[in-house]
Amino acid sequence: MSEVRISAEPRSEFGKGAARRVRRGHKVPAVLYGHGTPPRHISLPGHELMLALKSANVLLRLEGLDGGGAELALPKAVQRDAVSGVLEHVDLLLVRQGEKVTIDIPVHVTGALIPDGFLDQQLVSLSIEAEATHIPQQIEVSIEGLEIGRAIHAGDIVLPEGSSLHGEPDAVVLHITSAPTAAQVESDLAEATEAAAPAASAAAETPAEAEQPASAES
Repeated sequence: MSEVRISAEPRSEFGKGAARRVRRGHKVPAVLYGHGTPPRHISLPGHELMLALKSANVLLRLEGLDGGGAELALPKAVQRDAVSGVLEHVDLLLVRQGEKVTIDIPVHVTGALIPDGFLDQQLVSLSIEAEATHIPQQIEVSIEGLEIGRAIHAGDIVLPEGSSLHGEPDAVVLHITSAPTAAQVESDLAEATEAAAPAASAAAETPAEAEQPASAES
């Protein structure tokens, strides 16, 4: 897995105003928690953190905190501005060497579909348990040569060494079906349009009903 060294600074001011001041300094407010310790409020350099988070499940080695030693942490929740995508806040989980954590890993599909095959991927990630310092970047699932009608379940996937599935082994990850014909697509669109028509009609009638004068009793 990817490990990134990053400088961290303790924060003594909290609240929205303090967070805005941190961001104006091109830093990101964060909270570090775990191992039964009180949450610690810190700030991280914005550009370096943005680059680090481009790697899935990146392990951050936080340097510069109280005590002098580096702390290992995993990003657990990342808040971004809905419009600009700029980092606004990060929750970090404190971890230790050799410690097991449960985390969602992206599923990466490899291989080519057979002719007339259609990939129905129902899970884009798998929940696994792995060592905090050996978390895989992704889990590869090959569809090479899979015939129509075949399905791959979570329990069928060979996980990286040291990892174990943390979820239902019978869950369907992907399914190979026949590619829909033009007629099927047209039929599905027609059904969707017919199903949406009553709802659209009811929505159109609602404003008119709202304009009815209130009764003398109200």
